[in-house]
Amino acid sequence: PFNPITNIKYQIPEYSLVTLKVYDVLANEVVTLVNSEKSVRQYEVEFNASHLASGIYFYRLKAGNYVGTKKMILLK
Repeated sequence: PFNPITNIKYQIPEYSLVTLKVYDVLANEVVTLVNSEKSVRQYEVEFNASHLASGIYFYRLKAGNYVGTKKMILLK
């Protein structure tokens, strides 16, 4: 759980186009945090949800052939 700012950490195994998007429980896109080519290393991006309602959100990371989704809980 977070309130209202959290950091999302991710690691890129190979140079690739990276997208990191946040969705609500109805699968509506809330925000795109990353949409660029990245080199091999670890990254961290801040997600400020102060304008959003409390609830469950998901973030999806796409990097090359990798696609992963994780859950976040916003408590205000």
